Amino acid sequence: MPDVDRLDLPHRLAAEELSGFPAEQRRVAIRMAAALAVTAVAVAIGLLHPGPSLPPAERAMLAIRTDLFVVIWLAVAIGNVARLRFLSPADIAGSAAGPSSPRIAPASAFLQNTLEQVALAVPVHVALAIAMPRPATLLAILAALLAVGRLCFALGYAKGAAARAFGFALTFYPTLAALALAIGWTLIG
Repeated sequence: MPDVDRLDLPHRLAAEELSGFPAEQRRVAIRMAAALAVTAVAVAIGLLHPGPSLPPAERAMLAIRTDLFVVIWLAVAIGNVARLRFLSPADIAGSAAGPSSPRIAPASAFLQNTLEQVALAVPVHVALAIAMPRPATLLAILAALLAVGRLCFALGYAKGAAARAFGFALTFYPTLAALALAIGWTLIG
């Protein structure tokens, strides 16, 4: 932790606030802040280099085609749970037969979180594409950030909250940014 007395007031307040957290919460907050910074830079690049102007219908189709790369993560998560259930005599009966075994639980949790992230991202991406006249670069960046975020989340999942925080935030924050931009473009459009 940096020397709090040497920091300016906003940084000192943030450092003091973080110092009151248990170590795991501090690690989560730091990784989420890093994902927020990556999101801000990536979204700025997408806005500064927007791509060609397209009619609304073509923009919507572009979002749908781009989001195939988002939906792949959902298919992977579903397939992984199915594979693990098939290989586990205790879990082959499915979730209706009882709680998942410890072997299946992390994959089920990843699937649930991925479903939530994809369910939010896809309609937001389509709304952004319809509202924003030149969304091509930003849509590609949003899909790439979700893919990298899901990969980081999956790789860190078993290692605890801090290990998966960057991946979660890198999946979630770009979608929030896209939602804000879609609302903004809708209001000014």
